[in-house]
Amino acid sequence: MMIILCKFIPMKPKLLQGSLIKIKQELKKISSKTVVKEDLSHKDRLLIKEIYDKTSLLNSNNITRTKAYLDYYNRFPEVHWSFLAHMVSRNAGWNMTDLKGELLSRLLNRKEAAVFFNFLERGNWLIFQDVFPQLLLYEESLKYGKSLFHLLSYLNISVFMEAMWNFFLDEKDPYLLTMALVINEQSYIEERVIRNPDYKKMVVNTLQFKLQDYLSVTHIIFPYEEKDEIKLAGQTIHHFESLHERIFNGKRLYNILFAQEDRLFVMRKWANQHPHTGSRKDYWPHLFNNVMESPPGSILKPRIKGCRLFPGAERVYSPCLEFAWKDQTHSAAETGDWYKDWKVIYYMQNLDETIDGEIKHDYCKSLEILELASNTKKAISHRDE
Repeated sequence: MMIILCKFIPMKPKLLQGSLIKIKQELKKISSKTVVKEDLSHKDRLLIKEIYDKTSLLNSNNITRTKAYLDYYNRFPEVHWSFLAHMVSRNAGWNMTDLKGELLSRLLNRKEAAVFFNFLERGNWLIFQDVFPQLLLYEESLKYGKSLFHLLSYLNISVFMEAMWNFFLDEKDPYLLTMALVINEQSYIEERVIRNPDYKKMVVNTLQFKLQDYLSVTHIIFPYEEKDEIKLAGQTIHHFESLHERIFNGKRLYNILFAQEDRLFVMRKWANQHPHTGSRKDYWPHLFNNVMESPPGSILKPRIKGCRLFPGAERVYSPCLEFAWKDQTHSAAETGDWYKDWKVIYYMQNLDETIDGEIKHDYCKSLEILELASNTKKAISHRDE
C-alpha cells in the first residue's frame, strides 16, 4: 500500500544561518534530481539483507527495541538521537503496560486496551524499522570509510535522511542530526499512525484519548539517581495528534537530556544500570510492583499522595511487558516518502525557550487523579452489578 503524504508548513521561520543553508542547498539538489535505482552489487544486496534481518530481529517488541537503542548509543555516543529514542521508548513500554496495570485497567475494557496497545506498538515498531537501518548504515559507512547512504532508497527511507546523514558524516553535528531524525520519525508516523483512519476513529478521536490530554496524565519521564534518590525530569505531552507539537516535544526532550552534561551522565548511568522491563517498578519500586499486592475485592481507598504510599498501603501493580502483551505480527510498512519541502529544516533551529524539565509535581498529581478516576469507575461498576 502506498500513502500520499501531505505537505506541511512549520512555524514562522527565522533567517537560516550557517549549516542550515548548506542543508537547504543539499535538499534542493536532491529534490531536483530524478532518483533511479540502479542494480545493486552482490555485496550491497548482502548488506541490505543483513540490515533487514538484524532490524527485524531487534524489532520483536518494545523491550528489544529499547535495548537496541541504548546498545547503539553506547557504541556511537555521537548519535545523540539513539539515547533520546531509548529514553522515550522506555516511556512507550510503560504506557503499554499501564493498560494492563492496576489503575488504567479499571477505566478501559479489554477491547479498548488492546486498541490502545496496538496504536502504541505500531508507532514504536514503525519508527524502529525505519530508523535502525539508518543507524546500521552509519556504522557500515564508518567501517568502510565512505558514505553508504545511497542505499537508503533501497530501504524505503526518505531522501531527506540521505542528505542529513551525508551532512553528518562531514560536519559531525549531533544536534542537527537529532533534529533531523525527530522530524523524520514524527513525519513518518503522521499518515501511517496518527492520521490512519482506523486509529483516528478508534484512538485519536476517542473520549479517553482527549481526556488524557485534558487531565495532563500523559508524560515523558526520564529517571536518574541523585544523592541515593531516584528523581524524574521530563515533559507533559499535550496535543499528541499535532505533528508540529510532537516535533517541538522532541526538541524539548532533547534539551532536557543533553543541555546539562552532569545530568546526561547520571541519566545514562541509570539507564545502563536498570534494564528496561516495561514495569514502572524499574524506576520507583517504592510505589510500583510487578506483582499484584492488592487482594481481590479489597476496599477501594486512596493510596497515593505526593508519589508516596499511605502507611500500610499496597504498591500499585505495574506488570512487565512480557507478561502484559504478546509479541505482535505487523503488516509491512506503507510505502511513500513524507518529504516534500525543504522548509521543514526550520524546525531544526535552536529552541528560544529554556527547559528545566521539572515534572515530578505534575506527574504525582496525575497519578492521584488517575487513582481517583479508577477507584470511582470501579465503585460505580460494583454498584451497578
